[in-house]
Amino acid sequence: MKQIPPADLNDFLSEDLSRKQAFIQHIGKAFEEIGFLALKGHFLDPNLQEQLYTEIRTFFELPTSIKKRYEIDGGGGQRGYTGFGKEHAAGRSVGDLKEFWHFGQDIISKPHLKKHYPKNLIVKELSDFNRIGNLVFQKLEHTAEVLLRALALYLKLGEHYFTPFIQDGNSILRAIHYPPITEAPKEAERAAAHGDINLITLLMGAQGAGLQVLNRENQWIDAVAQGDELMVNIGDMLSRLTNNRLPSTIHRVVNPPKEAWGVSRYSLPFFMHPIPQMPLNCLDQTIDEQHPKQFDDILAGDFLNQRLVALGLLEK
Repeated sequence: MKQIPPADLNDFLSEDLSRKQAFIQHIGKAFEEIGFLALKGHFLDPNLQEQLYTEIRTFFELPTSIKKRYEIDGGGGQRGYTGFGKEHAAGRSVGDLKEFWHFGQDIISKPHLKKHYPKNLIVKELSDFNRIGNLVFQKLEHTAEVLLRALALYLKLGEHYFTPFIQDGNSILRAIHYPPITEAPKEAERAAAHGDINLITLLMGAQGAGLQVLNRENQWIDAVAQGDELMVNIGDMLSRLTNNRLPSTIHRVVNPPKEAWGVSRYSLPFFMHPIPQMPLNCLDQTIDEQHPKQFDDILAGDFLNQRLVALGLLEK
């Protein structure tokens, strides 16, 4: 596959059963064959997107001394600010050319989870920053929930199989700033090749060049969304759950050509995580003689901690 397949969420929400079934099969095959999808019909309107872009640009323009007030030592970068170059891809030691902020879950229905999640940090300097971030979080979470309903049906599960695991899940909305490049990077990239940790990722900000996907022929292809599209991809947790039937696709953000070094890049991925207690054990229907079990049983919370250590965000 040489390009990212498109889809429209309105097809799944349609009362036309044939249209809904076609959507289920289309996205299932797309995720099997390349692991990425360009999605229209999501619940995030353009005005809200632009409001969040305005807020995050303003935040990242704050002095470093102020931003560092929101950096939590030993927090694994799970909430608040993470400084430039702190995160690296698994297996690498060179930090990525980015800084970022994490909005987390505001727990509603499962108060017992509060002891498991870090608290969200409130940016005092920007009165609308957290409010707008939380609204976007909710819209993307809703979109991800509907997509997982469709994938559950594709996997021959009940439509709401994922629902108890993702309600008040440990999801995060990451606001990323790739600052202007001031000198030739030696080995660093804006985001080195990696797979995501979570169930699925919904990405705002893939309208510009930079994001690339490694397809099944081991070729890097550009992943550029239209203005009304989110880029969606499978994460490692869903790959484990499906015994790699829905593989987590490796992707990266490459450095721009030298003439564009002076321009910042922003992106906003929403990482849909389940509650920490969700088992990521391979589904029975994904295991047979041709497809032996590839992964050990593990809970989502334990898997997340393993990966944060590998990314250099937590100590062993």
